[in-house]
Amino acid sequence: MWYRILIGLMCLTLFVQSGYADEIVLKNGDRLTGKIVHLVDGKLVFKSDVAGEVTVELSNIQTFSSAEPVTVNLKDSTGFKQKVLSAEAGRFAVEDSVDLKAQQFAVTDIVSINPPPKPIPKWTGDVSVGITSTHGNTKTEMISANANATKRTEQDRTTVSADYAKGQQKDPDTGETVTIEDWWRAKGKYDYFFSKKAYGYLDGRYEKDAVAELDRRVIVGVGGGYQWIESDDMNFSTEFGLASLYEKFKNQTDSNSELSFQVGYLFDKKLRKNIKLTHDLTYYPAIDKFSDYYLTTTAGIRADFTEKIFLTLKAILNYDATPAVGRGNTDTKYFLGLGYRF
Repeated sequence: MWYRILIGLMCLTLFVQSGYADEIVLKNGDRLTGKIVHLVDGKLVFKSDVAGEVTVELSNIQTFSSAEPVTVNLKDSTGFKQKVLSAEAGRFAVEDSVDLKAQQFAVTDIVSINPPPKPIPKWTGDVSVGITSTHGNTKTEMISANANATKRTEQDRTTVSADYAKGQQKDPDTGETVTIEDWWRAKGKYDYFFSKKAYGYLDGRYEKDAVAELDRRVIVGVGGGYQWIESDDMNFSTEFGLASLYEKFKNQTDSNSELSFQVGYLFDKKLRKNIKLTHDLTYYPAIDKFSDYYLTTTAGIRADFTEKIFLTLKAILNYDATPAVGRGNTDTKYFLGLGYRF
């Protein structure tokens, strides 16, 4: 008697468990029962009663159901947390808690199910240093450094960077030491995204160059931009705004302060898995006189040796239509260094 009761209880338990399991129906007719873990990037992780944890492509799912409420996000940005019910091929349904009517959706419209918590945004960036030393007919000592850092969230993006170089050359005949390079610059920028593509920005630059007699150049800009492409392989954005530009040269008593337009773009692309090209350009024409302008552009290429270590080659070109007295309009700077990414 007790033996029959025990068998009956076991059968009832198995029946209840199977009735409360999540189920996936595949397009080939197979069925999996168990527990939905999550779905992201078109892949559903499912803990099957028989096969253990398996990954199923969303494109292979005909319909599915859940024993408990699951969080579902769709392509049209709608989302809900409810029990999912099986439906006709290519669709699924949810039970509306208000009128108890089933609402159906296409399986292909699913973006995520029970998505894992998004990682907390962190600062990422790199530092690199280059050193040159020559001894012979001339003696040259030069050091250069570069640092970049970025923090990206869904709503905003913050970037900061700095460049520095100093070099001296000694003439072996006269023993005179001449400074051939002594400059640094720092940049900061904040982007606030109003949508996935459009954003407003506030940025600032500070530059000094002893050889060019530039005591300081300060630029503060504000405007809008559009992120045409944003991915791991390529990024491209264009910007337009207004900027306040201030220049003071060491060999001139007067300073230059003007309001200008600010037009530019930022571009980077992976040429290969371990090689990346970067290029940016910003143009500052004075509002009252377009022939008076300042232009700065940077082009660089980075080759990764490991996940953290890389070699970088960069060229910076600055053009000032009204330079210091006795100095040229164009300054071109080159940087070759070994870097570390964090």
